[in-house]
Amino acid sequence: MSDTVERHEFGAEVGRLLDLVVHALYSDREIFLRELVANAADAMDRRRFEALTDQASALPADAKVRIAPDKAARTLTITDAGIGMTKSELAQNLGTIARSGTRAFSQTLSDARPEDKPSLIGQFGVGFYSAFMVADRVTVTSRRAGSEEAWTWASEGQGSYTLEPATRAEPGTDIVLHLKEDADEYLESYRLDHVVRKWADHITVPIAIRGEDGKEENANQGTALWRKAKSEVTPEQYTEFYRHVGMNFDEPWATLHWRAEGALEFSALLFVPGMKPFQAVEGERASKVRLHVRRMFITDEAELLPSWLRFVQGVVDTEDLPLNVSREMLQATPVLTKIRRAVTGRVLSELTTRAKDAEGYRPFWENFGPVLKEGIYEDHERRPEIAPLLRFHSSAVEGWTSLPEYVSRMKDGQEAIYYLVADDADALKRSPQLEGFRARGIEVLLLSDHVDAFWPEALARFDDKPLRSVTQGAVDLSKFAGETPEGEEAPASVEALVAALKDALGPDVSDVRATDRLVESAVVLSASGHGPDLQMQRLLRRAGRGGGGMPVLEINPRHPLIRALSAKVEAQEAITDAAGTLLDLARVQDGDTPRDPVAFAQKMAAALAAALAAALAAA
Repeated sequence: MSDTVERHEFGAEVGRLLDLVVHALYSDREIFLRELVANAADAMDRRRFEALTDQASALPADAKVRIAPDKAARTLTITDAGIGMTKSELAQNLGTIARSGTRAFSQTLSDARPEDKPSLIGQFGVGFYSAFMVADRVTVTSRRAGSEEAWTWASEGQGSYTLEPATRAEPGTDIVLHLKEDADEYLESYRLDHVVRKWADHITVPIAIRGEDGKEENANQGTALWRKAKSEVTPEQYTEFYRHVGMNFDEPWATLHWRAEGALEFSALLFVPGMKPFQAVEGERASKVRLHVRRMFITDEAELLPSWLRFVQGVVDTEDLPLNVSREMLQATPVLTKIRRAVTGRVLSELTTRAKDAEGYRPFWENFGPVLKEGIYEDHERRPEIAPLLRFHSSAVEGWTSLPEYVSRMKDGQEAIYYLVADDADALKRSPQLEGFRARGIEVLLLSDHVDAFWPEALARFDDKPLRSVTQGAVDLSKFAGETPEGEEAPASVEALVAALKDALGPDVSDVRATDRLVESAVVLSASGHGPDLQMQRLLRRAGRGGGGMPVLEINPRHPLIRALSAKVEAQEAITDAAGTLLDLARVQDGDTPRDPVAFAQKMAAALAAALAAALAAA
């Protein structure tokens, strides 16, 4: 070894950190480029700041961060024209963790005017060592602005580093990564371009990548749109950015652009899409709003919005987090918790405002209503804000209606908000469950989204009115006057029939009872007053978790079929087969299958054959 080469041992904490960074800290190897570019851009910001008082530190006119892959040498070089480092700064910033170049420099900014403070987006320290995820040797050659000396720091990341004199014509830093065998992708200019656009697209310092032809191409946009004033951004720019950040092709339904200042500072530019994504939002439940720190992309997995707002896209950029914190550590920081709360509140406020325009709100609801409903059972704190935003089809009005509108139309003496859940929206409107309510002018909300079996029980009440499924428990409609069809006979006495049906159906039902909520149908099913309603019972059975209890069979004493069966019982004739068919008919009406579909089909075929034979004989 030359006498001019000095070998130093890393601080004890560096050895531990290197292993952590390479194997555990970062989830994506490509993050190394973000860290090194951030450091380079930071160094150029620092030099620009010093030039305010020292013209000798002025940046060259063509200053930029340059990235140069060399396939033959298997190296990747990141070059900047920044402030540079002295020999002692190389040792302090790259040899120990106790100091950070940016952190130390930040202490000198306390007396500077706000407009003079550069945007310090990189921190030497943890981030620099991410280079060893892709390189088995790293050299850093740097010359401090205002100094004639240059030094090279080199290490294989194995516990020591060397320092030796070097030559560099201008101030700045060159970082050379000798890539590992499995890191060939970072020798391809198109791959580097993709990483820069993903992680550092909005760094204001130009970033150029050298192609195989030796020409440089700028890889970053260089302007953080979300940090501009709203008055400085055109609708076309908003749309272009929306399509870029969300890979969309449509126009945004809503654009939210604001800056929070005070105890917590962040900028946000969020979009509600104008159409459903090609990949269903139900497939991926985590929010993908991008988190930036000082314009630098950190992750899109910070879950800045709850899953029930996962359709929202965009960027949140804060000054209150360190750039080199890992994504895993982000989940536990109190700052991010406060940002999440603030951003969620702002999105809900926007939806509340937009919901006042019924026609304008309709496209949003039809695209993302089922997702928003998830917030009712996932977010206890936000339920009062979410509930008025929900929209429903109804048995009483055309189009969409809301819970406040339903409450305003409730009949005198009506104590509950009634709803009916089923898989098929069209079948809901024809359901026998609605007959008694419709005859008495009582409105029922019709729910057919996949989440509708879950959220009403979680909400429980709205405007101090309980939500009640019409299939759950015995619904007493006797106090509401209804129209009696002309010529309708008085209800038959069915006490004996009820007892006979209970005996014939046995464990297949939990009860049999007469009801006044049917008009045209003979029978209907309901659930007991406690436990899941019929739709939830069906879902539980499909999931192999039991049915949540047997249904109640309700019969209409005014229906000709029930009258005929009652007469058979009075005549002491058996109704066992008829009882089973009656239950299966009720199940089919309710969108379920017969207990034994084959046997049911055979009974129906036999009944049709008998009816046709009788008709032919009579003819």
